[in-house]
Amino acid sequence: MHAITIPEPGGPESLVWAEVPDPQPGEGEVLVEVAASAVNRADIMQRQGFYDPPPGASPYPGLECSGRVAALGPGVSGWAVGDEVCALLSGGGYAEKVVVPAGQLLPVPQGVDLKGAAALPEVVCTVWSNVFMVAHLRPGETLLVHGGSSGIGTMAIQLAKAVGAKVAVTAGTKEKLERCAELGADVLINYRDQDFVAEVKDATGGAGADVILDNMGAKYLDRNVQALAVNGRLAIIGMQGGRKGELNIGTLLAKRAAVSATSLRARPLEEKAAIVAAVKEHVWPLFAGGHVRPVVDREMPMSEAAEGHRVVEESGHIGKVLLVAP
Repeated sequence: MHAITIPEPGGPESLVWAEVPDPQPGEGEVLVEVAASAVNRADIMQRQGFYDPPPGASPYPGLECSGRVAALGPGVSGWAVGDEVCALLSGGGYAEKVVVPAGQLLPVPQGVDLKGAAALPEVVCTVWSNVFMVAHLRPGETLLVHGGSSGIGTMAIQLAKAVGAKVAVTAGTKEKLERCAELGADVLINYRDQDFVAEVKDATGGAGADVILDNMGAKYLDRNVQALAVNGRLAIIGMQGGRKGELNIGTLLAKRAAVSATSLRARPLEEKAAIVAAVKEHVWPLFAGGHVRPVVDREMPMSEAAEGHRVVEESGHIGKVLLVAP
């Protein structure tokens, strides 16, 4: 088979479409013939040499995919060859075939085509686990999403609205904010010329956000705490704005607030399986009802993954960039 390899870390040009050995499913694993994968910022970090795959994971980038079941490993039940699926991966999605633990497989949701389903596993599992399983967003509360036009952001808007929450978003252009509004965002904040703390406070009558989903990390840490409501919850899922920041414990104590930080890739298999099962139970019916949909900016051949990385690095997209297998 062919896969995108990274012979040496570097820029997008370091991604090489090459012939590699076919993977073989082991105990409890399923072999998937890949239809499409999607570009995530974690893939970019891996390409740059900053985010190695967990031990035992595929060395190729790609944290999600869609496709058809090609073979079942020993001990797998509930799936059959030919089933259309999408999957949460620890790596290997940028390839013609990938091996997946059975607990990380999902059926393609009703109303979504096979390629479009590749835009779902990583973002839906990230949003559901952080916003709902950890931060416990409830109907009537306010969610602030940084990077509202990203793959994560576009999904967070839809899921929060589906449960009856109010949504504020930050983005850097008028076009991106307009797309967020089309998905249901209530409060639109251009981070280039507006202070999100002031805007969120104004939109909530001075209360602040009950939950904040943050991809920036250090750069926004202090202001995120300022923007939290009493009993607010800050969920950090990225470090685009740096790794180290100052946290005002006094403000956190006064607000009886909480800060959590999680990642998906390195979690134990049983934790990933639990998240995937929760997503299937709570989120997949929303697709069938038309309440949630994947947001895909563009598709391109998987062999041109370098161009997909350039688009995402330049933030020139809204939603997900898909890489389609041959």
